[in-house]
Amino acid sequence: MKKPTIVYVLSDSIGETGEQVAKAVISQFNSGKYETRRFPYITDEEQVLEILEEAKNERCIIVFTIVVEKLRNFLSEKSKEYGIKAVDIMAPIIEAMEDTIGLEPKREPGLIRKLDEKYFSKVEAIEFAVKYDDGKDTRGITKADIVLVGISRTSKTPLSMYLAHKNIKVANVPLVPEVPPPDELFEIDSKKIIGLTANANKINEIRQERLKALGLSDSANYASMNRITDEIEYAEKLMNKLGCPVINVSYKAVEETAGIILDIIKENDMLKK
Repeated sequence: MKKPTIVYVLSDSIGETGEQVAKAVISQFNSGKYETRRFPYITDEEQVLEILEEAKNERCIIVFTIVVEKLRNFLSEKSKEYGIKAVDIMAPIIEAMEDTIGLEPKREPGLIRKLDEKYFSKVEAIEFAVKYDDGKDTRGITKADIVLVGISRTSKTPLSMYLAHKNIKVANVPLVPEVPPPDELFEIDSKKIIGLTANANKINEIRQERLKALGLSDSANYASMNRITDEIEYAEKLMNKLGCPVINVSYKAVEETAGIILDIIKENDMLKK
């Protein structure tokens, strides 16, 4: 009985690319039996030799996506010695790209996976910011990398979303004199809390515009100077009690305030490992 054709897929990362290419090629052949065997995280010559020893008695080819040049060359040379066809999937494309753009490749395994992980981490942080926006669920306070606190119209939500795009999980909590602050604020490290404040005139201006946008009278208590002054005083007393850093956002763009927060995060090494 004829032996099946085996495609050995070797990679210094997870080997998914090589396996998908191998399967795409196999699909072009209607007769015979085929099998793929994936060997991820190939990092040294001994691993290569062990696989070649197994493969030499099989009806096989080798497909590989190894970007570390020394190991790639070793595999190519040894495959010839063993009389096994070996196909380097990455090299022709890397060389063509190098010639075209005039830059040398990093030759670092697993970069695409790292990029994917970064993307999904960002998506997760954005979903977190939406879920724990405006104190909707106080359980987010203990899960967050950073917790923003402040009265209404101190840019809590825009800052949460901006920082989420930096892969930082942010919860934000509105401070209202009539509503006791969540217990969770006193259970976490004060370094994780950032207080946001602004001068009364600026808050008044923003709140009046907000009321107009909603089709409401700008004379509502929400935008009155007395109310705003009371809220600011209450919030600043609470922030002082929490012992957290406080940023005055009165005349700062979101990007500028976010930069200050990022500096605080870096200084205190607050991100979860």
